[in-house]
Amino acid sequence: MNISVRYYSRGGNTKLLAESIAKDLNVSAISVDSDNSEIKDDVDVLFIGGALYVYGLDKNLNKYIENLDAKKIKRAVAFSTSWLSKHSIDLIKKGLMKKGIKVEEEDCYYKGKPSENDLKEAESFAKRIVENA
Repeated sequence: MNISVRYYSRGGNTKLLAESIAKDLNVSAISVDSDNSEIKDDVDVLFIGGALYVYGLDKNLNKYIENLDAKKIKRAVAFSTSWLSKHSIDLIKKGLMKKGIKVEEEDCYYKGKPSENDLKEAESFAKRIVENA
């Protein structure tokens, strides 16, 4: 099974969550503004996350979602660590669905910086999603 984890993080909280999601799945969490963030091969599950910045997603994450090739992604799962609200999840899902990408209803969200327990829960969440793929 081919799994990818992509995220955008300004303060590091979403990066922590992305790395926890990727950890036990034996994949790398890659920032969407990295040179190697493009999805080149077919992906069974794409975990994609970001947070709210002035009530919207960061332009880097929006651009990344807009440029995804829906034919390469079987399904996607949203995650976020926004301080403001869980609305970031809605915006990520909306952007993915607009591209025609199937999006899991279940998501992974923590307000602000995830605790060690939150990060362990995120690992379990990711494993469960992949096992049910």
